[in-house]
Amino acid sequence: MALIIGLTGGIASGKSTVSNMCKEMGIPVIDADQEARLAVEPGEQAYKEIVAAFGKGLLLPDGGIDRPALGAIIFNDEAKRRLLNSIVHPQVRRRMAEKQKAAVEAGAHIVILDIPLLFESNLVHLADKTLVVTVDREIQLSRLMARNDFSKEEAEARISSQMPLYKKAALADAVINNNGPLEETKKQLVEILYKWGAEL
Repeated sequence: MALIIGLTGGIASGKSTVSNMCKEMGIPVIDADQEARLAVEPGEQAYKEIVAAFGKGLLLPDGGIDRPALGAIIFNDEAKRRLLNSIVHPQVRRRMAEKQKAAVEAGAHIVILDIPLLFESNLVHLADKTLVVTVDREIQLSRLMARNDFSKEEAEARISSQMPLYKKAALADAVINNNGPLEETKKQLVEILYKWGAEL
């Protein structure tokens, strides 16, 4: 039996860093954000449903969906946001399940599901264990400002719009503290995987 790990964190917490460490160790990582982008490519089921629901006015000249325009519509309209999620989320879950099955059939002992909204979207049931990458708020703030060239106010707003990291950490089976150097982060990751009986 493969161990399915749900990996999550917050903006600029270092989740992608841990995800990349897993890839470097040869562990398959299935990225929910990436699958969400692929699910709405022209020709896909979700793409057809989005165009039917929101109209062709959302399409770019190349036929792709104008994401900022769609984002602007759903940002201010809860009903439309729910409608979009009801179209996209099942397709993303289907794509992730297919990739997980393929990875396990190919002999993977561990599969990482990289899901930013693991707790918020009630997707914990998809994983055997949950792992949260956390960081102190001040470090999170400075990293986000540096990475995205945000002002302090912009960075604060982005962080505040998410479930607080301490709440995610309280819900998780294990937590990686990403305040320190990368070596320390990797050491924690390896220790957790061994503790969970993973064969690396």
